[in-house]
Amino acid sequence: MKSFLIILTFIILFTGCADKNAFSKFDMTTAQELSASSLQSSKVKSGEDVEGIFSAIYLNEVYPNIYFENEYFFVYLYLKEKKEMYDPTLLSDIKLTLKLNSKLPIKIKQLPHANKFSDLVATKSEWNRYYLVAFENEQKKELSIVLESGRFSSDPLIYQKDKQ
Repeated sequence: MKSFLIILTFIILFTGCADKNAFSKFDMTTAQELSASSLQSSKVKSGEDVEGIFSAIYLNEVYPNIYFENEYFFVYLYLKEKKEMYDPTLLSDIKLTLKLNSKLPIKIKQLPHANKFSDLVATKSEWNRYYLVAFENEQKKELSIVLESGRFSSDPLIYQKDKQ
């Protein structure tokens, strides 16, 4: 009888254990896993005042078969004041500049809130502005991307290129 109670106790304990755990809810695609590891964010500061948040995903890491000729970033930012991103194809007043290793982008495309990269980002907001940004191919293995304006800037986001 004593051994029967011990066996019954173990059976109840093990059948009470679920076959699913909290990690089964994190069903991510390969692109989402790569983007989560590539996502970096920085506060945009003017002195000690926070003006917004700047975030970027290095698309060459996430989609290496599609983005390989140049350096591509999916950038989204929230700023307290509405400012326009510098577009190298337009001769307009420079409000914001995005630089990769101190070089300006060759292409900036503003994206709608729902775009083809939306599934890469966990937080989606109508307040954010989304951009696809391309820079010339860098020979350096370390990429430093920074958002600047006349009166504020972000800390640089540092990415390491894969050795090819």
